[in-house]
Amino acid sequence: MQKSKLLPRKRDSAMAEQFKIQNFRKRHPRFIYQKYFYKIKKGDLKISFVFKIEPDIQFRPKIIIKDINQSQISQIGEGVLNNLIFHLGLIEILSYWKATCSSKIVIEAGYLNKEQIKWWKDLIINGMGQFFYENKINWTRPNFLKISGGQGKLDNKRFGEKLKNRYLVPFAGGRDSIVTLERLKKPIFAKASAGKQKKEIALFLVNPSKQIQKTVRVAGIKKQIIVKREIDTRLLKLNKKGYLNGHTPFTALLSFLTVFCAILFDYKHIVFSNEKSADEGNVKYLGRIINHQWAKSSEFEKMFKDYCKKYLARDINYFSFLRTYTELEISKMFTKYPEYFPVFSSCNAGMKIGAKQIRWCGNCPKCLFAYLTLYPFLDKKQLLKIFGKDLFKNKELLPTMRALIGEGKTKPFECVGTYQESKKAFELSLKKALGRSPMGEAKKSGKIPYLLGKI
Repeated sequence: MQKSKLLPRKRDSAMAEQFKIQNFRKRHPRFIYQKYFYKIKKGDLKISFVFKIEPDIQFRPKIIIKDINQSQISQIGEGVLNNLIFHLGLIEILSYWKATCSSKIVIEAGYLNKEQIKWWKDLIINGMGQFFYENKINWTRPNFLKISGGQGKLDNKRFGEKLKNRYLVPFAGGRDSIVTLERLKKPIFAKASAGKQKKEIALFLVNPSKQIQKTVRVAGIKKQIIVKREIDTRLLKLNKKGYLNGHTPFTALLSFLTVFCAILFDYKHIVFSNEKSADEGNVKYLGRIINHQWAKSSEFEKMFKDYCKKYLARDINYFSFLRTYTELEISKMFTKYPEYFPVFSSCNAGMKIGAKQIRWCGNCPKCLFAYLTLYPFLDKKQLLKIFGKDLFKNKELLPTMRALIGEGKTKPFECVGTYQESKKAFELSLKKALGRSPMGEAKKSGKIPYLLGKI
């Protein structure tokens, strides 16, 4: 009886959500990228964008590139600079458009040709898939989204000069970017007369927290390119009022930002740390696989490289250093760098706006997945020192563990490994707990951790 009473409530709730979405789209039919501004002030390049959602919502998000001088701007030329900044505004659109999911995006700040419009529409449909799924938005409907590319003709101000053979590494203080950086640090063999040559490496940091700064100090890389990104607080106020909210493809934003900074600071190579597991999706919705990590996938990487070569910069080498590796392999490689154990973090909980800065919340899928993939390779004391507690003893994480290994409804919408990788890590962890590995715990304690014993 109870079940039959709940079903109509769920239907009513779903209908109410659909009505809300339709109402937003009706009340706010057009999202307009009106213009952008930039200036150098006190050694920083300050950029702002003007977005309008008709009839009466306006946003002015900001991006600040630290430590820029006028000669860097002059060297790349005004046309190239405007093209790159225009594109930063295009990728910022997604964070604000999602509030109302307006049926038209109008570009007034620049011009896009038909090929570019198709590219950006593909980016929105794929990159916003999780947002559509979680808000039950039907993006397959006719006229769901139309993008107007502005007036005039394409004045392609692609950067055509050669860039220095240097490496720019987006760095967030997790296992992946640490492994990339440390392996990239290894000298390369040059001509016989020159012997080994060190690579010139800079870290790329966006709004670096104190925790990330600690990790940077351990890394020992002196050259850092720092970007400050400011979300317009009006968006946060709309969220509190019930406007739409959800996941956006942050790595796509990072991709445009790194290209911009690579050109400004003269770096040819942009080295991301996206791994093989990013290609696996989470759930199927309206005939399409929804992938939380789509902007980290090999599909997006190729798509972005092609767009970059044609419309942004000819000489940029954009790639992922870890594309052929699994998360389990990366965790094993990471254990070779114990100097990072006291400072690294892969938990998103402390990264949220307004959240207290913490290393490991110990309750989320990312924490459990990191623990699961490190468990086979580290002893108990090291794990406890890193995470502060034994996550395998947390009974509340049982549904999360099931979801990671493919026994739940969906894979968690986090940057975690494939089902197969999680299963393999689980098997290795269980073997270790049972004492069938050199560091077996079961031989000493006679107990198997709760999560390993319940599946």
